[in-house]
Amino acid sequence: MVVLARVRLLSANRRVVRGVEGLWIYRLLTQVEPEVYGSKLAYVLVEESGSPLVREMPERRLALLHEAVEVAQALSSANPYREKVLKRALAARARTMA
Repeated sequence: MVVLARVRLLSANRRVVRGVEGLWIYRLLTQVEPEVYGSKLAYVLVEESGSPLVREMPERRLALLHEAVEVAQALSSANPYREKVLKRALAARARTMA
C-alpha cells in the first residue's frame, strides 16, 4: 500500500495532493514518515474540513480538525512547517467550535 501511495503521489505531479485521494495518501505515508508527510496531512485535513462534502456535517468536520491538530502537534519542534500547520489547524478548529 505504501508503494501504491507513493506512486499516486508522484503521478499526481502536484506539490500537495488534495481531496479524498490526498487524505488517503498522506494518512498512509505519515504512518511511515511522519516528519515528511505530517504537515501535508494536517494541511489537507484542514482544507477538507471546509469541503462541501462535510460542511453540513459538524461532527465529521470537527473530527477532521481534531485529527489535523493531533498530526501537527506530533511533528517535531524542529520541523519547519510545524508551527504554521498547527496554527492553521487550531484556528480552523476554534472557528468550528465557536
